[in-house]
Amino acid sequence: MSTLVTRPQLVALDVDGTIVDYDNRMSETVRRTLAAVVEAGHHLVVATGRSVGGALETANRLGLTEGCVIASNGAVVVRLDPQAEAGWRVHQVETFDPAPALERMSAVLPTALYMVEDENLDRYASGDFPQGELADMENFTIVPFEELSDLRATRIVLREPNGTSEEFREAVERVGLHGVAYSVGWSNWLDIAPEGVSKAHGLEIVSELLGIPREDTVGAGDGSNDLEMIEWVQHGIVMGQAAEPLKSLASVVTGTVQEDGLATALIDHLGLDVLTDA
Repeated sequence: MSTLVTRPQLVALDVDGTIVDYDNRMSETVRRTLAAVVEAGHHLVVATGRSVGGALETANRLGLTEGCVIASNGAVVVRLDPQAEAGWRVHQVETFDPAPALERMSAVLPTALYMVEDENLDRYASGDFPQGELADMENFTIVPFEELSDLRATRIVLREPNGTSEEFREAVERVGLHGVAYSVGWSNWLDIAPEGVSKAHGLEIVSELLGIPREDTVGAGDGSNDLEMIEWVQHGIVMGQAAEPLKSLASVVTGTVQEDGLATALIDHLGLDVLTDA
């Protein structure tokens, strides 16, 4: 057992592939471990590419009622507030003009599906995404593709249902996105955020809000949208199924999400006493 860490840590965790598996299942071992993180006095922060609805769904599953949630890859930061009518309040929203990126992407990937989240956190899509791929799926409106360019965006999601992952990555390179931040995810998926915005950007805001210095930060993730976060935190945990570019930045590479790697790494780093499954 490692020495118990008593100074409060900011523990920022990706959701899909880290807290939950790719079918949105959370193991009992991970749930107990994250409860122990909070009980030990640390600040547990959900930091995800999901929109606010999907991010809050995870926070609710973890029983979080105070603190912060980072959504839309850092473009949206909300404060959990049990006194608020919804249980949370928007703290900061970053936006950009999606039109140039949408125009370039549609020229190279004409069969792709697009979703834009606006400054009011409403979501608009050019068509139905594959079942289960957008958290909080019932809360978006389908509109003609051209109308997406008229919005102020916190985030664009592109999903190409055709072709291989290699073909998709080559197409993204041909698009030549400039003036925005973007990350290529699993299943021919592209997340686009305002330039300079990432989960690390959101963490800078949250660390100041919570009064936690950077040397007391922990982050865990598995995807390309976690790169900046893993670079920014003092102790970066990377899941075993992650690609090599992310693993190269890790303080520790843990087991896969199926192996409850998040629980293993947090128990070891924070010195937690948690009864895990055999």
